[in-house]
Amino acid sequence: MIKTDPQVQKWIDRYGNWFLEEEKEGSFTRLLENARMTKTYYPYHSLFSPIQINKLTVKNRIVMAPMGNISMCDETGRPSEKMLQYFYERARGGAGLITTGLVPVSHGLDNSITELGELSYFPRIDRSRSVFAGWRDLAQGVHAFGSRIFIQLTPGLGRVGNPQCLLTMHKLPNSASWNPSFYIPQIPCAPLSGGKLRKIVRNMGQAAADAKTAGLDGAYLHGHEGYLLEQMTNGAFNRRILGRYADKEAFGIDCVREIRKRTGPDFPIMYRIDLSLALNETYGEGMKATGSLKKFTRGRTIKQTLGYMRNLVLAGVDIFDVDLGCYDNWWLPHPPSSMPPGCFLEAGALVRDYFTKSNVRSNRGLPVPIAAVGKLGYPDLAEAALREGKADMIMLGRPLLADPLWPLKAYAGRVEEIRPCIGCQEGCVNEFVEGGHPQCAVNPRTSFEHVFPLIPPPAVKKKKVAVIGAGPAGITAAVTAARRGHQVILYEKEAGIGGRLLPGGRAKIKYEIENYRLYLEGLLKRTASEYKLSFKPKTTADIKVLKRLKADALVFAQGTQETLPPAPGVNDALRASDLLARPELLGNAKKIVVIGGGVVGCETAYWLRYEKNCEVTVVEMDKYIMNHTCTANRGHLIYYLKKGGVTLLNCTRLTRVTRKGAEVARNISKTVPDPCVTWHPILPENVVNPLARKLLVEEAPESLPADLVVIAAGGVPDNALYLEALAENAAPELYNIGDSFSPGKILEANRAAYRLALEI
Repeated sequence: MIKTDPQVQKWIDRYGNWFLEEEKEGSFTRLLENARMTKTYYPYHSLFSPIQINKLTVKNRIVMAPMGNISMCDETGRPSEKMLQYFYERARGGAGLITTGLVPVSHGLDNSITELGELSYFPRIDRSRSVFAGWRDLAQGVHAFGSRIFIQLTPGLGRVGNPQCLLTMHKLPNSASWNPSFYIPQIPCAPLSGGKLRKIVRNMGQAAADAKTAGLDGAYLHGHEGYLLEQMTNGAFNRRILGRYADKEAFGIDCVREIRKRTGPDFPIMYRIDLSLALNETYGEGMKATGSLKKFTRGRTIKQTLGYMRNLVLAGVDIFDVDLGCYDNWWLPHPPSSMPPGCFLEAGALVRDYFTKSNVRSNRGLPVPIAAVGKLGYPDLAEAALREGKADMIMLGRPLLADPLWPLKAYAGRVEEIRPCIGCQEGCVNEFVEGGHPQCAVNPRTSFEHVFPLIPPPAVKKKKVAVIGAGPAGITAAVTAARRGHQVILYEKEAGIGGRLLPGGRAKIKYEIENYRLYLEGLLKRTASEYKLSFKPKTTADIKVLKRLKADALVFAQGTQETLPPAPGVNDALRASDLLARPELLGNAKKIVVIGGGVVGCETAYWLRYEKNCEVTVVEMDKYIMNHTCTANRGHLIYYLKKGGVTLLNCTRLTRVTRKGAEVARNISKTVPDPCVTWHPILPENVVNPLARKLLVEEAPESLPADLVVIAAGGVPDNALYLEALAENAAPELYNIGDSFSPGKILEANRAAYRLALEI
């Protein structure tokens, strides 16, 4: 039997149907109220009270979480202007404590972190004196706004690092023991020798000493999520039986002691830890049957984690932040839009209570603060957590990418003006997985602060601009152009704004999409009251209207037209967007087949299963469900769809819709991958896995009985009006953006709209 922790199991079970449990308990409404941009608890005295960490005073309780500053440095690892301005913006916005993304100190030791030519996509502080000036500039710039900054140091990535080192440098990736690579499980990760580990410990001390000399305010150890520090300190990954580091606590304690020795008693040390990997609780007996997981059944228990944390405090740690999970259940340490607000408050509160009852105090004699993490970007929720003693600080990562001014706006009571995170993780995580750097779907300035000023520059020549379509792209373009001084007319054929956000925010797990739509609604109203922006809802802008307008520029942002698979009877099916917009169309149907296993299809299936109690089957032609979606987001949905009894069919194509359901052709070859795998990711298409099995095709017909067939097969650009305007020379300048240019995500739509509006 796989050993599980009842408390962890309760959390894991809840993260799939949390909205139903809350509804039964009569508190669902209150929970979602806390996940809105309300200001019931204003003024936020707890959130904006100072706190002492070691000898350091931080002006408020807001911590910017480490967000992985990949590819934001130059190729030597020196912080670039992009990285500097990115952090200055968050300090300017009022965060009391800034933390950097992870900075490895094991180049030349952990094979997965250094690229060919001794280059790195990570910031470095261990390279040479040539990088120090960038760190000094960073510290000084953050301090100018009264904020503090900690550098996040990692001993390495180990098995969760890029295994391409095997192909490019003919070196195996590393780990604490012989462990499978997370990205390509067929590749083994070799254990680091005791000598290399001792050198990494010394490097940790040196990096912290260099950071202190550079003017940074503290060191922050990346000890969670299954990175190398966790691999060395958790029995799930560390199965060494000889040497000092067979002791599961020794490596972490040695790192802390070395940092304390090199930096003295007053330099704050922070440690990021998960209370539990929650792997046993996630996969249960399936752990034994899965090659990637069967070695990982002996993870730290809550009791062991608390004991380890106590020993870390004795060694010199001053503050912790606490979450759950690792890469193999990636939606936990990276909670997506479908996870509940404040999802890890209870985990942090458990540690805080233990420290209080056990009188655990730092070497300075102070209580050890616990920073709460996990979807806390709502001022009321954050303030309530502090007032109720669930945490001492509030850590915000993605909310500060979405709106760097979150703290200033909350302090001033302008909560409705906070641009909310939508939990998509397409910019902040998936962008750098695909080879870019962190960005934000709803904030096109994130990581471009060095290029785009906070206030858009006035237009040199004021123009008459018409924007067609009031979805995210249209509103971003219209508002930005208006604030630059243009006269803007925004047309929308529907009564309200948002476009696909309206049906997209229907499901209870999509509460953040509705938050964003409400924000755009308020932004449009505020802009229209202050600038020359006229909004015309329920107005169809045809070619005659546009030609009569005599505008200088026309911007088309009309979104997509949904496509239907080329199968007989498909016109008798129901489109997912129509069903979400008008749930009454479901009628008494209980057995549903959803055609399309992308984001919309899976979210619709989730809504049907959990909110409407339907029996659901999802059909997807691709070999992967929700391909090109952030690993955390797809993992959460796929895991709980399976747990809820939803059938997922990949490599399956629709052949006919009938009155009795759907006819499909299903690839029954044994080479078809398991559609429910969530313990390793889909590799980017430019990364070849030479060990992957070739997909063979062996199709067989299959009937899927259903009361209703729902189509979620994507869309094509709705660009007919743009092409007509182009042919008619309807204006001197014509632009086509967002989904009407190329169907994509909110990230691409906002990014294009903002850049365009700055150039008109």
